[in-house]
Amino acid sequence: MSPETILAAAIGQALAQPRRVPLVLGLCGAQGSGKSTVASALATRFADTVVLSLDDLYHTRRERARLAADVHPLFATRGVPGTHDVALGLDTFARLDAGQAVALPRFDKATDDRVDSALWRPAPVPTRLVIFEGWCVGARPQDASALREPVNTLERERDPLGVWRRYADAALAGAYQRLFARIDLLALLRAPSWERVLAWRLEQEQALRRSGAHGVGVMSDREVRAFVSHYERLTRHILATMPAYADLVLQLDDDRSCSAVDRREPISPS
Repeated sequence: MSPETILAAAIGQALAQPRRVPLVLGLCGAQGSGKSTVASALATRFADTVVLSLDDLYHTRRERARLAADVHPLFATRGVPGTHDVALGLDTFARLDAGQAVALPRFDKATDDRVDSALWRPAPVPTRLVIFEGWCVGARPQDASALREPVNTLERERDPLGVWRRYADAALAGAYQRLFARIDLLALLRAPSWERVLAWRLEQEQALRRSGAHGVGVMSDREVRAFVSHYERLTRHILATMPAYADLVLQLDDDRSCSAVDRREPISPS
């Protein structure tokens, strides 16, 4: 059974109960796991649905440059907790819950900057379902002891004192948990391993290059490996810990098909 079919059944069950606010599906999946494709497919199945990507909440390039200057140079690169505008996400959810008109934030990865707000698309009023997808949606912080040793060359060479990873973990432990608390149903598309995540990401970029999409935003294999190194620590942590608390865990095979499903108790109406 496909991840989309499994998730659609869970959503349908939850939406069958009376609700005062939109149902929020938190869809977590590592890079290349197919979460954006699944989210888009689900959105076509249910009326009055929006897809909100964590990626669309990234801070502007200017704000990340400020973080890079004030905290650590690695914060110039989007990705880890600390590089998102959590306040914008909280405000968006508050407006959706209140049944107010709201335009959904957008981020352009080609320009590495937020799209002008005049171009954001409005959500339906009222919205019935929010699919909140992202690579670390629903993640919980690591223990301090886990932050001591670097996990890869990037951390060894560019964050030897652990400033970057401790700041990101503190951000995740703070405002991000308030954002993730709005999730009603948390689903994890669980990759087989970190090594498979890297392979998927390389496949994505290689496909772009074969299609002729060269230029801004298209990376070489070497650039991909360097970029995903920013995500490795938290991705490994999610794969190891989220299955214990996610409502749905969809175990993926190497080809992204679902080989097993672990379900928790159904959610309560709200």
